Amino acid sequence: MLHVFRHLKTYRFAVAVALFLTLVELGVELIQPLLMARIIDNGIIEQDLSTVVFWGSIMVGLSLVSFASGIINSFYAAYASQHTGYDLRTSLFHKVQSFAFSNFSQFPTSSLMTRITNDVNQLQNTIFMSLRIMLRAPLLVIGSVIMALIVNWQLALILVLTIPLLVGFLLFLLRKASALFKQVQSKVDLVNNVVQENLTAIRLVKSYTRRGFEGERFDTAADGLKDRTVKTMRLIETTMPVILLVMNATIMLVLWFGTAGVNTGGASVGEVVAIINYVTRMTGALSIFSMIIMIFSRAKASAERTGDVLDAEPDITEPGKPASVPDGRGEITFKDVSFHYPGTEAPVLKEMTVTIHAKERIAVMGATGSGKTSLFQLIPRLYDTDEGTVKIDGKDVSSLSLKSLRQLIGYVPQEVMLFTGSIAENLRWGKADASEQEMIQVLKDAQIYDHIQELPDGLNTRIGQRGVNLSGGQKQRLSIARALLRNPRILLLDDCTSALDAKTESQLLKALERYACTTLMITQKVSSTAEADGIFLMEDGRIEAQGTHDELLRTSTLYQAIYQSQQEQEVQL
Repeated sequence: MLHVFRHLKTYRFAVAVALFLTLVELGVELIQPLLMARIIDNGIIEQDLSTVVFWGSIMVGLSLVSFASGIINSFYAAYASQHTGYDLRTSLFHKVQSFAFSNFSQFPTSSLMTRITNDVNQLQNTIFMSLRIMLRAPLLVIGSVIMALIVNWQLALILVLTIPLLVGFLLFLLRKASALFKQVQSKVDLVNNVVQENLTAIRLVKSYTRRGFEGERFDTAADGLKDRTVKTMRLIETTMPVILLVMNATIMLVLWFGTAGVNTGGASVGEVVAIINYVTRMTGALSIFSMIIMIFSRAKASAERTGDVLDAEPDITEPGKPASVPDGRGEITFKDVSFHYPGTEAPVLKEMTVTIHAKERIAVMGATGSGKTSLFQLIPRLYDTDEGTVKIDGKDVSSLSLKSLRQLIGYVPQEVMLFTGSIAENLRWGKADASEQEMIQVLKDAQIYDHIQELPDGLNTRIGQRGVNLSGGQKQRLSIARALLRNPRILLLDDCTSALDAKTESQLLKALERYACTTLMITQKVSSTAEADGIFLMEDGRIEAQGTHDELLRTSTLYQAIYQSQQEQEVQL
């Protein structure tokens, strides 16, 4: 909750106004039974019409004040809650943006989406309800007991005995419900995860006719959410019957002893009516405690979940005093580098030492799990090494600011990601102020400009979510163009030509020669390695062999086997 209060503190003026007006409403509500007692005792019983008119006019005036206070209170409560929700959601989003890849193993994507949307909405609503209604309910209960003691302390002792019992019961329920609602939110995460996976892979689901299987997965997740929610709500709903039972019993006791007091002169009719009025108002206030418990229990769970994200420390941090960007044209050095992914024990890179000279084009080959992508991810510090150093032009990558380091690099990941928007907007991820001519040039080099020209809106053609209206090869070439647009010192291509035919790939690789950058390309095609300056053949986290295409054909039995296998496939085709 500390994070919520920290964000709410910014709008303390709105909160103060809302709370003051809540107190005004509360004061009016508490004083009205007292005025009613005077009207009964001094006006109706004494048959004094002027007294009835006088105190009745005051009650009407106070009601108007309460009405105006309620309207203004709603405005300021909404202002504080909406702005706090906005700030909290923004803080969460920026926090997530600061996460390293390893942090996402702690917080799955579906869970982060729930926390930024559902949990923040819950906290936002809780703030509004607290400033508008929920703080008023407990204050009304306390104030009613105090006013009842002022009116007639003997009758009010009944309230003093019963109210603590109810409060203890409600606090017990609040503690139990908080734990249950945290489980409910976890079930919401699970449902969101199933839905997200299904929609992301909808083509695969339809291709494999797995609609029934996916339906069962969703039903299982949804049933779990339903069962947990029903169990939680069943507990919450016990509050209303208990409250009504206790408060109705209290009213009967007040009437019993109040009648006796009127007969003996220990109480007036007006006092009995006033205390019954206070008990009735307390019953109304306590009856919404089931809602208060539910909302606060959800809010407590949501505050913990959002707090977990905000308190998480990114595994990749900025250096205290960032070094200046090194001169040079992209020499990369790995010195005794070992690395394993968080949460695992097996190393994926082992004591790797290698130097890639500036402007070289290096092809990286190897079986799945040999460490190729891991090697790439250490260069822009998407992960940190366990041991050893990675240097660019002599500077340790950990000594550079993340922004300056990553501006040196054009990275095309294995899983292509395009965003909803125009082709131009996607390209400008590489360079925000790129001109149309610059974009046309990189599209030509990426061998996709002819296709863009055929589109009705050219560079302004809208791309669907994740590039759904483009083919795999088109998405790969757009991603390459985006990386080339920033004219990088180092270009990392992670198996991003797999969907290209041999002719298009050859033209693309030829076009890359005009870029004065160091290029590392993960590939499984020997056709892609033949023109490379060097080839790294990786196996089990190590570079088992390196050299040119001709050198490896002479010295590496593994490369010979790969070459022979692909030659046979081409002959068969």
